[in-house]
Amino acid sequence: MPPGLWNIIKAEIAMWRVGILPGCVVIFLVILARNLGLIQSLEWLAFDNFLRVRPEETIDERIVIVGINEEDIRRHNDYQIESFISDRDLAALLLKLQTYQPRVIGLDIYRDLPVKPSDGQLATVLQQYQNIIAIEKVLPEPIPPPPNLPPEQIGFADQITDIDGKLRRILLGTPTSSGYKLSLSVRLASAYLAHHNIFLENGIRDRAAMRFDKTELPRFLPNSGGYIRTDAGGVQVLLNFRSGRARFRTLSGNDIKSGKINPEWIRDRIVIIGITAPSRKDFITTSATPSTQPAKGRVYGVEMQAHAVSQITSSVLDGRPLLNTWDDHWEYIWIFAWGFGGIAIARLTKSPLINLIVVILVSCALVFISYVCLILGWWLPVIPAILVLIINGMELTALYQYDQALRSGIKIRQAIIESTFETIHNGPLQSLAKVLQLLRGQDKSTKELLPEIEKELEKLNYELRGIYDYLQQESLDKDTSLYLGNNLVLNLQEPLHDILYQVYSYTLERNFPCFKHIRVKIRSFEPLDERYLNIEQKRGICRFLEEALCNVGKHATGATRLQVTCAALDGWYTLAVIDDGLGVNSAKQGRGTQQFINLAKQLQGKFQRSPLSPHGTICQLSWRMDS
Repeated sequence: MPPGLWNIIKAEIAMWRVGILPGCVVIFLVILARNLGLIQSLEWLAFDNFLRVRPEETIDERIVIVGINEEDIRRHNDYQIESFISDRDLAALLLKLQTYQPRVIGLDIYRDLPVKPSDGQLATVLQQYQNIIAIEKVLPEPIPPPPNLPPEQIGFADQITDIDGKLRRILLGTPTSSGYKLSLSVRLASAYLAHHNIFLENGIRDRAAMRFDKTELPRFLPNSGGYIRTDAGGVQVLLNFRSGRARFRTLSGNDIKSGKINPEWIRDRIVIIGITAPSRKDFITTSATPSTQPAKGRVYGVEMQAHAVSQITSSVLDGRPLLNTWDDHWEYIWIFAWGFGGIAIARLTKSPLINLIVVILVSCALVFISYVCLILGWWLPVIPAILVLIINGMELTALYQYDQALRSGIKIRQAIIESTFETIHNGPLQSLAKVLQLLRGQDKSTKELLPEIEKELEKLNYELRGIYDYLQQESLDKDTSLYLGNNLVLNLQEPLHDILYQVYSYTLERNFPCFKHIRVKIRSFEPLDERYLNIEQKRGICRFLEEALCNVGKHATGATRLQVTCAALDGWYTLAVIDDGLGVNSAKQGRGTQQFINLAKQLQGKFQRSPLSPHGTICQLSWRMDS
């Protein structure tokens, strides 16, 4: 693997690590809040709204509701005591319905005691017609069914509401002190499906579940969907309400008695008789389906029975989806995946505005995916997923930007250090090196050395003070200048070939011993395309030229010829310094050499310093014209 690529990978890993730990903490806290039930109501709210805004379904023609409304109450007001319809009138209604040949009739009205006027005819009708199923109440305070009915003609009407008072699940069967009981909806669905040779059986995947043919009703569990540690006693299933405003055909008791109906509406249908008079307040609270007027947020209890029966028969005969939920570990994986997506968004977006737009778009995608999955029969945990997505996506962006600002600050300070060192290296350090060279020399006396050393030290003092003044001014000039010594400051915004010529001219005027014998000087600086170079890269190229010429002046012993060129060839720019001196043959890389290797990497180019035959040295820096 190329070293540059490995450095990029390590830098990227370091950046990801900034967000991974706090992002995972957010995911953990959201999951903890979910397990404590703190966002259960929000998940219910999202579930209800998704069910409510689903595409409208057609009327379920298999089910007819016969509602006892306010008009029916007034017609029997003389006998109204605890109920609004007497046994005699209820028996007459049942007999009239039988003339239309319904497949099964559900009587969603309690008849544990006779209601006058009663002549025993209701009991006779219930016993005579086995396709009539009456109701009882089993939890928590029982209400008996009509007397002398076999168990097959009895179903309980109990409903289980959540702690917010709304109905989202139905109880299909439960053990009682009198044995195992089935609900009215199961009894009606079983009687209707029996004509299709489909019978109630135990589940295959879940033996405690109920099954009709190949359709197994997904059993509600304590942590199903958005529920947390909920009582899942008996056999319960989530209620997949039929969507739309016209869910079932509803007739009044007077419609049946007067015969003002189409007989085909009832023939071979499931008929459910119940209360639809607002004054009787037989309502169930829900926000998952349009409410009954004028009872906002509520529907009649008989309609809930119709929804439950419709869910079973439609899933068995039409393949209409039942509501399923994932196992807990899949829900955690789903939440973690969206939380990690938030971390990725925070890492990859470069600005707060782009981050906000991306988070909004991805959140909308999450909501849409969850909505489509619910239409297909899967309730996914959308609220915890959207929480971890938004929190990680928005909050971690600030963390990443703060970290990036710190890194940029470090990088800027490092660049200042490098620039300062280069300025010192090519100026005062060269003078200091000359002083050391004079001190180490053995061919001059002390009296002869002292004036030269004093001169060089004065020069060193002047150069150091000049660097300080330059650095002070550089902060005001926004770092667009290049200091060369003797208060010579070049403007890096000028064309590069002009700046290179000034660097060349200044450096050759410096008092280096090997410059004294050079007789032939060839220089050529062609105009360059600088669109792909920034100020720092231009400064680095100029420092390269200065350093290379200083090396010639110090080490190219016996050099008589110097060639300096900057030209374009085969898509590359090459800045070359060639001399014919002896040079220095050392495999050790100095500070300057390492800097120019780094510069070549920044330019995505090449650096070369090598001896020539029979003597001489070439030092060149190359970079692509389009990089």
